[in-house]
Amino acid sequence: MPNRDYQNERRDYSAPGLSKTQLNAVPFIQFSQWMKEALASPITDATAMSLATVDCSGQPHNRIVLLKETTANGFIFYTHYDSAKGDEIQHNPKAALLFFWPELDRQIRIEGELIKVSKATSQAYFESRPRDSQLAALSSVQSKEVSSRKTLESTFAQNAEKYQDQPIPHPEYWGGYCLRPNKFEFWQGRPNRLHDRFIYTPNENATQWSIQRLSP
Repeated sequence: MPNRDYQNERRDYSAPGLSKTQLNAVPFIQFSQWMKEALASPITDATAMSLATVDCSGQPHNRIVLLKETTANGFIFYTHYDSAKGDEIQHNPKAALLFFWPELDRQIRIEGELIKVSKATSQAYFESRPRDSQLAALSSVQSKEVSSRKTLESTFAQNAEKYQDQPIPHPEYWGGYCLRPNKFEFWQGRPNRLHDRFIYTPNENATQWSIQRLSP
């Protein structure tokens, strides 16, 4: 790969400032407000989030997944339980999410622990997916080595024929996780790299949240 100097790859930020008085006392509500604005803006895949997990050797891993639901308890996404990320979560349920919306000069970091959602919740969401997406989940042994693309397509076609006139069964190995947060950080890009950063942490009784400004 030819050498390239990335030192001058930068832009300045011009978004309005963010003050503590503008923040909702409840981070879930603040998240919903920012997500609503992201969905209303020309952002592709505003619900895409980076999910960071750690394997048994302490090696971190990162990938993009899609947020599918927010509840009073946390943030839900769906995946293959026997995938690499599933193995990592089984070993260590602590994880981190990151939403990055450069069009708004914003990002949100969320840390917490992952738990599986109920089988009924996973099945209900699976049944709401497009049929081809259901077939893909049934046909893929996620993160495992596969000999060729043709093998995947052949398995997909076989399952499509097998279940042509009936519902696609919900695989036991496919379902949702909910990240239950213990920390939020809201970041707003500002001119001269003097960004606004605010962190939410729960109080001792976990009934309210403390908000602190962080130095950029």
